[in-house]
Amino acid sequence: MQKILYALFLLILQMPAMADTGTGESRCEILLKTDKGDILLALYNETPRHRDNFIRLVKNGYYDGVLFHRVISDFMIQCGDSTTRHTEPGDKAGEYAPAYTIPAEIVYPKFFHRRGVLAAAREPDDVNPKRESSSSHFYIVYGRRFTEDGLDNLQARLDKTTGGKIVLTPEVREIYKSVGGTPHLDGQYTIFGEVLSGMDVVKEIQSVETDSKDRPLEDVRVVKAIVVK
Repeated sequence: MQKILYALFLLILQMPAMADTGTGESRCEILLKTDKGDILLALYNETPRHRDNFIRLVKNGYYDGVLFHRVISDFMIQCGDSTTRHTEPGDKAGEYAPAYTIPAEIVYPKFFHRRGVLAAAREPDDVNPKRESSSSHFYIVYGRRFTEDGLDNLQARLDKTTGGKIVLTPEVREIYKSVGGTPHLDGQYTIFGEVLSGMDVVKEIQSVETDSKDRPLEDVRVVKAIVVK
């Protein structure tokens, strides 16, 4: 009997961490079917405005056929300009989004820029001091792993950009050393979900060859976005 209970305990530990919020409330799941493969996302209930906006756009077919217009190796992949369905190679991309913003829902240190999180892009601080999010542009973090010295340097950078409000806790630092991510963005952009499966696809996309404006030379697009749960 003890062996059975122990086996069940191990099984629970191995289940996907994002199945629910810890309060029994399930999180919505979105499937991005890309021409490189499938990426399954979970949306956080702790960021309800971003969650509901993303679900609405997906249900309306906003992302279907849209390019990953900005891709930076060891950093992230970005999507959200619906006009890129029709752009030609070499054209400018990534300048359009529906004309509204979403108030920031920054939940740090619970959510930080570790590898695999889903976050909302936005305009810079000088024109967007409240750090409100773009209506449609999102990015998925790939990033890289850091050393203690590297994190110390990034903490100094965060002290300047956030006025000392964002501190890389020991727990957060361990994740950045073992898993990786983009710490310099912490506390400044809304993270509203994460990849449940398909990080191999994210890895492949973030490694494609790009032009001087970070647009992939060979188009990579979301073929279809679907609410699956």
